[in-house]
Amino acid sequence: MSIWALRGLRDGVVTTRWPARPDEYADSWRGPVTVLRDSVLPVDREMPAASANPEMSGAEGAATFPDISGNGTARADIAAGLADVERLCPTGAIEAIGRLRVDQGRCILCGRCVAARPDLFAWSSGATGPAAAAVARQALIVPEEPETDAAVEAARAALAARTAALRRSVHVRHVDAGSDGSEEWEIQALLGPVYDIHRLGVFFTASLRHADVLLVTGAGTVGMTGPLRVTYEGMPDPKVVIAVGTDAASGGLLSDRLTGVDGAVPVDVWVPGSPPPPFGILNALVIATGKLR
Repeated sequence: MSIWALRGLRDGVVTTRWPARPDEYADSWRGPVTVLRDSVLPVDREMPAASANPEMSGAEGAATFPDISGNGTARADIAAGLADVERLCPTGAIEAIGRLRVDQGRCILCGRCVAARPDLFAWSSGATGPAAAAVARQALIVPEEPETDAAVEAARAALAARTAALRRSVHVRHVDAGSDGSEEWEIQALLGPVYDIHRLGVFFTASLRHADVLLVTGAGTVGMTGPLRVTYEGMPDPKVVIAVGTDAASGGLLSDRLTGVDGAVPVDVWVPGSPPPPFGILNALVIATGKLR
């Protein structure tokens, strides 16, 4: 909190004015990894690999690859290199089949790919705005496929129609479905003087009967699937489900055994990050309740 103490002494204001006013601190947050530039990969990944060090060319900061048509050895070398790129991610967020993609719903912000291949990957920036939260799971995969845009627009329209009544006083029920505790620290920060979600008419409640929004953290462990479902079914309509963090979106480091919370409850808004910052969670709340379009 020292940065906020210094900011309060300097500016005389501690509580953020976002979303009524822009906040440069929100824009400075480091987000999940993204691909520097969309690229079609000229290689069939089924070909046998002969080398672990691909020869890649192109402008600085661009994910481009050389024309290797007709050169079987070069194609095998590139295939091996792309497999190495995928193995940089401990959660399997990187895919290099036909096009280089990153699933931000799997990114745990470890930075291994950015450190090893700064020519291909970079950190995204900013924790607020429509791009910082997704209303469709496939929208967390970057670069997005063309058909994703239509799915996102349809999901936004459906969410807006369903939550039209959620404007003034919104009550949130939080359920930990197997979290490591990091997301809970960020959620707790929303109740402090820095973010102060009460100023937006958003309150946490212990009663599922009073809740409008279900805020879910954790990878969706077997023991919490039942209680999570009971909580969701006990909430009155209309209701919104927000999956907070990489664990809730995909299972995170446990994705080989757990797949997140979407199998237990229907998720409306996805917040990437491990953990996402308080601004990211606040951003998802105002999107889910129609306070930010």
